[in-house]
Amino acid sequence: MSSASTELFSNVRPRLMAIGYRMLSSVQEAEDLVQDAWLRWHEETKSSQAQVLNAEAWLVTVTTRMAIDRLRAAKLRRATYAGAWFPEPLLEQAPTTPEQACETADNVSIAFLLLLDCLSPEARAAFLLREVFDAEYEQVAEAIGRSKASARQIVHRAKRRLENARESAGMKAPPMPAVAQLELLRRLVQAISSGHLEGIKRLLAEEAEMLGDFGDVRPSLARPLFGAQRIAQLYYAMHLRHGDAMRLELAILNGEWSLLRYIDGALDSVQTFEFTNVQVSRVRIQRNPVKLATLKDKPLVS
Repeated sequence: MSSASTELFSNVRPRLMAIGYRMLSSVQEAEDLVQDAWLRWHEETKSSQAQVLNAEAWLVTVTTRMAIDRLRAAKLRRATYAGAWFPEPLLEQAPTTPEQACETADNVSIAFLLLLDCLSPEARAAFLLREVFDAEYEQVAEAIGRSKASARQIVHRAKRRLENARESAGMKAPPMPAVAQLELLRRLVQAISSGHLEGIKRLLAEEAEMLGDFGDVRPSLARPLFGAQRIAQLYYAMHLRHGDAMRLELAILNGEWSLLRYIDGALDSVQTFEFTNVQVSRVRIQRNPVKLATLKDKPLVS
């Protein structure tokens, strides 16, 4: 493979990773996907006598088609997943390319990725290419193997379905500003760390919900916890159980403020949140060690 072909792939790689992660909700699976796209690119440039006319479009199409196939298989596996299934957390870094700049909470948050699960793999790909990556309908159609008119209709239906899903999930209200989220979570960390039960409870909406993804190797919540009182009691119990061995830190993952819990210096869980305009309305706890593996030994907190 020529150095020019290698450089071209390297330049497109962030975009392919962004597509892969939003399709598969897994950093590890996205990396595997992009590696396979690289192998196909290598074979294409080695066997073809002419340069690919539009290399970036070719790579996006190949990556998207493979992602659709892999998501179909993943959906079958997730049907037998133990307990709740949440996406793998993504460590956000300062954007240095247009692709990285697109990775904001609006299109990469845990809540948004879970909303995308209401779409078929084909519809998810079409929606993401058009609405997140601003692809023309010709490229969307090529990537999903449909006509331009069909691709346009699939995107339209996907947008409508996502709006209905947002409304059903109680996500229609304007989100709390990031600065206000940070301040609220700082108060939550202080209340948990000091064992202030009533202080914790005041920061939670009365009908707040807590869910957990523990995989096969950790005990899971048998069912979601509902209500500020029960969730506050669980946080209080964490304080009593771990004491000074527990450290709580805030960091940006998936474009949003998240709570990292360390036990004896080791990352134990990542918690993400949804908010009303003044309180926490939903907590998602990621404790599956397989999904936390990509975060281990990384500087998550500046």
